[in-house]
Amino acid sequence: MFESLSERLDSAFKQLKGEGRISEINVASTVKEIRRALVDADVNYKIAKDFTDRVREKALGEKVITAISPGQLMVKIVKDELAELMGGIESELDIKANPTVILIAGLQGSGKTTFSGKLANFLKTKKGKKPLLVAADIYRPAAIDQLKVLGEQIGVEVYNEPENKDAVKIAQNAVQHAKQQGNNVIIIDTAGRLAVDEVMMTEVANVKAAVKPNEILFVVDSMTGQDAVNTAKAFNERLDFSGVVLTKLDGDTRGGAALTIKYTVEKPIKFVSMGEKLDTLDVFYPERMAQRILGMGDITTLVERAQEQFNEEQAKKLEKKIRQNQFDFEDFREQLQQIKKMGNLKDLMGMIPGVGKAIKDIDISDDAFKGIEAMIGSMTPHERNNPDIIDGSRRKRIAKGSGKDIQDVNQFMKQFDQMRQMMKMMNKFGAGGKGMKAFGR
Repeated sequence: MFESLSERLDSAFKQLKGEGRISEINVASTVKEIRRALVDADVNYKIAKDFTDRVREKALGEKVITAISPGQLMVKIVKDELAELMGGIESELDIKANPTVILIAGLQGSGKTTFSGKLANFLKTKKGKKPLLVAADIYRPAAIDQLKVLGEQIGVEVYNEPENKDAVKIAQNAVQHAKQQGNNVIIIDTAGRLAVDEVMMTEVANVKAAVKPNEILFVVDSMTGQDAVNTAKAFNERLDFSGVVLTKLDGDTRGGAALTIKYTVEKPIKFVSMGEKLDTLDVFYPERMAQRILGMGDITTLVERAQEQFNEEQAKKLEKKIRQNQFDFEDFREQLQQIKKMGNLKDLMGMIPGVGKAIKDIDISDDAFKGIEAMIGSMTPHERNNPDIIDGSRRKRIAKGSGKDIQDVNQFMKQFDQMRQMMKMMNKFGAGGKGMKAFGR
């Protein structure tokens, strides 16, 4: 995500490395490189120029503290300005009404239907809502089937009328159905086109007039760059939407849409979506995104994701086992499962300050744990609960059962033993469960 932009900005800041103070000359040179980096990231030239003019003005107006280098100061200024460009603060979804009606709009292929499923899952699991998904795309039968599949996966009802070709009527009927069934959020997935056209705009505008949604979310494929911004303008003129959703941020995106859509349409980015998994939806935090673009990581989001997967009861049980030196392979496998639920591994590692740059050229597969899980799965329950009984003959059987070499099993056993020893030392110094408990609460 934003790798190219991050590299270019980092290169621009290096021009100030070793400089004793901020000057008009070194600021001008750095700002010029920042502007080029933004334009190359598909940011409109006028927006890039306005942005760098503000950065220059702030940089030359700052009195450099002796403890901060000019390079560090410039990074802070750019981070603050990037966050402001993307909206400044997060914008929450308005779900106070009962029922709350949310209209989903966007072009075909932008990820509307997948996002609708992710949003339903988000509202159900994190907000305690009872959502209803509505299949109002009357032109693409696959959209209805896709929504049904997503609904089944997350346990959310999907309202559809396959024979009805009136999207407005479907939406109205769905609202009545939701009131009868006690659904407090209604998510209406509308039809899209390959490009903006009058038929699509009129239909979605008519649905809006009929059901009077509390929120209208415009879904945009972030990989389309400046085209996404132009499409957002066209939709906003007709719908006056309340927020933007950026999809496919895990793709080869240059970042122009994320950086400038708020500036252009004056509507906040509310969510960012990555991948196909239904739990990969995040509230958009401008400051956190600015930090990630500048390679500062995003520890806050990393901890929040961990807190969602680890509850306090689990943390207490794990702490007790660590204190009693009883951490076993069952515990280890459970921890791996929780980590996998937190999201894409490379994305998670990129949230750790300094790690993003180090792993940018490394391919980290989400299947990275498969070999370890296969080895643990080849153990008997007794072996998993009692790691110390695993001798040479058992290791050979585990290797054969998991399709691994005996060397792989030996290395894994050695690493697991080292981890247990480290936990034992932490326990001796009284640190055992505190860190784990803080991470899991």
